[in-house]
Amino acid sequence: MKLKKLLVLLLTSSMAVGLAACGSPAKSESVSEAGGDKAQDVVMWYYWENEGHQKALNEMLDKYNTSQSSYKMTAKYVPFADFKKQLSIGASASELPDLVLLDSPDHASYASMGIFSDLTGKFDISTYYDGPAASCSIDGKLYGVPFGSNCLALYYNTDMFKKAGIENPPATWDELKDAAEKLTSGTVSGFAFCSLQNEEGTFNFMPWVWSTGTGSYEINSEGGIKALKYVKSLVDDGVMSKECINWTQGDVMNQFISGNVAMMINGPWQIPTMKQEAPDLKWDVTLIPRDKEYASDLGGENYAVIAGGNEAGALDFLSFATQPEQVSYMMNVMGYISADKEIAKTQFTSDEEKVYRKFIEEMDYTKARGPLADWPSVSDAISLAFNQVMTGAAEPEGAAADAQATIDSIVSK
Repeated sequence: MKLKKLLVLLLTSSMAVGLAACGSPAKSESVSEAGGDKAQDVVMWYYWENEGHQKALNEMLDKYNTSQSSYKMTAKYVPFADFKKQLSIGASASELPDLVLLDSPDHASYASMGIFSDLTGKFDISTYYDGPAASCSIDGKLYGVPFGSNCLALYYNTDMFKKAGIENPPATWDELKDAAEKLTSGTVSGFAFCSLQNEEGTFNFMPWVWSTGTGSYEINSEGGIKALKYVKSLVDDGVMSKECINWTQGDVMNQFISGNVAMMINGPWQIPTMKQEAPDLKWDVTLIPRDKEYASDLGGENYAVIAGGNEAGALDFLSFATQPEQVSYMMNVMGYISADKEIAKTQFTSDEEKVYRKFIEEMDYTKARGPLADWPSVSDAISLAFNQVMTGAAEPEGAAADAQATIDSIVSK
């Protein structure tokens, strides 16, 4: 990624107190344009719970910090469940970081609040995939830079498949349920996916809705209700544990590698950890089984610079972090697909990495949530609906109707 030469004009001490959007966080002492003994602090928030991801990020930050002396980058972990709340609270209390790595569907919401700096003309994103690029943009203006992309697919334990006499991975909903029934026994559940009542859960649920041919804002429809009924049947028939409403994607992975789950929906970012923690586990990946059509959910994060923070320092870091060498390092370690198509072409070319290629194939069926400024509120309504259905607190028709009422009030604004 090439940062425009205009960036040089931004690297002045005045940017540390630049645009006042939602207040500026406290900063360390500034250094002069020519350098100085004290580097300016630049703080980034992220929500990755995976230790491997955290380690890779810290290593990249260390490389950046040793490559120059004007800024010192540090990263703070904020749990995913608290990330939106902390960002909103920080905005009102003037206690925001300088840079954030946030879930791509949330980007439009915070950009519309004026929290993020306008980066239009400062980065060349012409080689980026349309979906990730669009998630950073509002009304033709760029309010962030895609970090990396991913999607969801179906993992399955090949040893368990052989033992159960299942020759091929399921390709349809009926085949998935049939396989899950054959694989469920004792402490082993046939199937699992993260069903938390938050964006992480919505991320995993939306492929079921889209597979029926239904749009994101049409939950109270034949397809939306069908998706809710299908998920309910998996729980009611005992092939998927109700505990999925308490499991993060990392928890689902741990259940899978521990042998407690035979099939799971998850993303490519889990592969490095799985290979390290369970090297003898036999598994493979296939497309998420379909109803009417294949579907998956576009995931990944975006960088966003906080307006009024240390914008110069954040931009200087991004000029480093978006270079091919750094992008390739982070994508390969984390199991992500680069949002830059040119870099993505260089990924997963060896036989040892062939499992990743199924996710690249899945990208052909991947949809994005939003981009919509009020997507977080839409997501809350959807995750509440499938949680109520899975716990038996509501029937699919009632949950869908309630969710639709909320969604309509948001989308019609």
